[in-house]
Amino acid sequence: MPTNDVPQEVADALRTLDDLAARPDVDLVALDAQAVRTSIDLATRATPADLTRPTPCAGWTLNDLLAHMTTQHYGFAAASTGDADPAQWQPRPVGDDPVAAYRASAERVIEAFSVDGLLGREFPLPEFSTDNTFPAAHAISFHFIDYVVHAWDVARTLDLPVHFEPPLLDAARVVAGIVPGGEARLAPGAAFGPEVPWSGGSALDEIVAMLGRSPAWPQ
Repeated sequence: MPTNDVPQEVADALRTLDDLAARPDVDLVALDAQAVRTSIDLATRATPADLTRPTPCAGWTLNDLLAHMTTQHYGFAAASTGDADPAQWQPRPVGDDPVAAYRASAERVIEAFSVDGLLGREFPLPEFSTDNTFPAAHAISFHFIDYVVHAWDVARTLDLPVHFEPPLLDAARVVAGIVPGGEARLAPGAAFGPEVPWSGGSALDEIVAMLGRSPAWPQ
């Protein structure tokens, strides 16, 4: 995405992502896969009765959340091949076994992101912009932070612990820090709500609070 025709704060955020991706200790593809695999491990512990549980995503049951996550995986997998068709991002049925559907979509995006030369590609992301494509590192960072947070969403829904290693959380904190705030967080369908005031707790608590979740949910 060109940085010479966007607001300064957006250009600064994209440069932050470039700096993160350039760090020798950061492998965004590997970190993304870790986050996604953690979400798989958590989702596969859900029973059919759990699918109607409320989640930290307001108004969504676990079934709704898994359907959303499934769609996003297929959308990002398609984008990694240069497919700009908005239909790839349309909700798709998850059938009678949304956990199995979710696992299949998660394995698909992990496979899509593992190909040689991926980091040299541009991703069309019609949910973000219909005018620009995004360097692979930017697109993967968007997917990565989504699945750190969504893994936490699933864990909280099922009242299960979730653990990420410090290097992953360090990278996730950087990405969380550049997610736009302000009015964008209040728009219908916004990916993240306004930042929740929070102090203490874990690094993951800090990240989800930055992105509009209360670490104490459902309290």
